[in-house]
Amino acid sequence: MGDQYKWGVVLIACMAIFIIVLDSSAMNVAISTLVVELNTTLSIIQSIIALYALIIASFMLLGSKIQDILGRKKTFLLGLAIYASGTITATLSVNAGMLLLGWAVLEGIGAALILPATTTIVGSSYQGKDKITAFGIWGGIAAVGAAVGPIVGGIFTTYLSWRLVFGSELIFVVLILLFRHYLTESKPTLKWKDLDIVGAALSIVSLILIVLGILFLTKPQYWGYVAVLVGSGSVLFVLFLLWERRRMKHGLEPLSDVNLLKNRLFGLGNFNSVIQQIPLAGFLFIIPVFLQQVTKLNAFDTGLALLPASITILIFSILGARLSSALESKYIIMIGFLIAAVGTYILGGVFNVNTQIIDLVPGTVIFGVGIGFLLSQLTNLTMSAAGEENETDASGLLNCFKNLGYSMGTALIGVLLLLGIFGGLTAGIESTTVAGNMTKEQIQENLINHVEKMQTDTPQIPPELAPYSAEIINSSISSAMKQTFTILSLILLLGLVTSIFLPSPKKSS
Repeated sequence: MGDQYKWGVVLIACMAIFIIVLDSSAMNVAISTLVVELNTTLSIIQSIIALYALIIASFMLLGSKIQDILGRKKTFLLGLAIYASGTITATLSVNAGMLLLGWAVLEGIGAALILPATTTIVGSSYQGKDKITAFGIWGGIAAVGAAVGPIVGGIFTTYLSWRLVFGSELIFVVLILLFRHYLTESKPTLKWKDLDIVGAALSIVSLILIVLGILFLTKPQYWGYVAVLVGSGSVLFVLFLLWERRRMKHGLEPLSDVNLLKNRLFGLGNFNSVIQQIPLAGFLFIIPVFLQQVTKLNAFDTGLALLPASITILIFSILGARLSSALESKYIIMIGFLIAAVGTYILGGVFNVNTQIIDLVPGTVIFGVGIGFLLSQLTNLTMSAAGEENETDASGLLNCFKNLGYSMGTALIGVLLLLGIFGGLTAGIESTTVAGNMTKEQIQENLINHVEKMQTDTPQIPPELAPYSAEIINSSISSAMKQTFTILSLILLLGLVTSIFLPSPKKSS
């Protein structure tokens, strides 16, 4: 039992992180299939992907705190049970509402309980070099899950069924349950009455309102609500921070030690993590949309197209960790943002009706190098700002912000793409003299609906316009991709600028 027992905890932690990460990257390549099989639209699938990361972010601080009340092992197993129920619901989905409930809500809440518990279980089970090795393996498996996600999703979706992406996760759930005796329980340090329910409600509602506000941008008729949602979400988040500080001042247990955010290294590290996640999530969402709509690739080929980026991110996150012994983390982060920005800038120029997978390789590989460098440094550097006594709070806040960044990336970049397509369609319809018996507004609305259906239905437009419709849509999507990637480059350059202000860990302590 010796060695096997020694690494039993990491084995469980790795299986748990693998299925959580796999979901977010595997389903992006199944967008067209989901739209057809669940009779839904691109915006709704985009919302479900964004909400999965958002629910994890929103419940992360609560998930971190519950292990102080229930103990680590119980919290982990409770999360696993909720996650498994979500997986079953998602596997059996008959419509988008059921997929939303299973994947985004139940799996999201389950993951928010599992993730913080695995971090503390691994952290408390090993010492010294073993601890570094254990976290290295755990982080590596997370990266592998993200990297193989698109290809696994592509194989299942194209040759079997997308439902098996969720269904296969149940195998891991069963394995984890079989090996659960390796997990050690921690003594609860708090009672239920110590739980900061107001703080939990403020943090959850504020983040959900902000991201919903961004998602509402996809429909012009909802634009009136956007400012209200984002504004009220931001106000509630500020109230959350003030409430936490007030509780701590009165000697009460906070949901999270938000004073950590005052530390320049920790605050900026989190900010840069959000900035790094936005382009990554946006990239993983809009490239499949383009490939499946314009170049008509299936899910497997879409997964193949994303593979060079995935492999590069994996390799350079490992190389970046090695590099940090020779070069200060801050500089590796600055280089990472710059390289990733060059990658997105190159990608902006390759999208048109005749784009082949091979055309994407140079840009996606350069982007992958930059993101790999960022992933290798940001977590360690940010966490180095927190002492051991604040490790749980710090990890909860960091994971919360990282998932929030991923959610905002899917929402924001997806919205920018759809708005760009909307603008392109307007111009395209204006330039054709063919309108038949419909107004240009009606034609535009019908073409937008056709795009929302991933061009899998027959557009309801005058027959004489039909020969032009695909051309108008595809050139609109291509120009929207160019604009969106330009914005991704600017976001990454913002990351470069903010990372200049990162203090060196030595000075910040």
